[in-house]
Amino acid sequence: MIRAAFLLVALVSLLAVQPNVASAQSKPAPRATAAKPAAGTVVNINTASASDLEALPGIGAKTAARIVEYRQKNGPFKKVEELMNVRGVGEKNFLKLKAQITVTAAKADHEQQH
Repeated sequence: MIRAAFLLVALVSLLAVQPNVASAQSKPAPRATAAKPAAGTVVNINTASASDLEALPGIGAKTAARIVEYRQKNGPFKKVEELMNVRGVGEKNFLKLKAQITVTAAKADHEQQH
């Protein structure tokens, strides 16, 4: 929540200070999109790198590393709810992430149906 508010303030500040400088506006844009996945983007928690996991809301570097470590020790997640077994991901955090995570690749699921 604080991260999102900070990004919004930073973006508004950049737009107000440098409205005519296209190159200055294009450089901050990747940071803004790196903070959160694009709407509709789903991250596979079984294949995502730590940096991919950090892009999820509420997941920092330490929690992302714990998710990768958990996956290495216990094998792939069978269902997204197992993410709550990772220290740092409680029910409240999980509910925020649920729509943005999966344990199977969408492309593979689509190919299996056809």
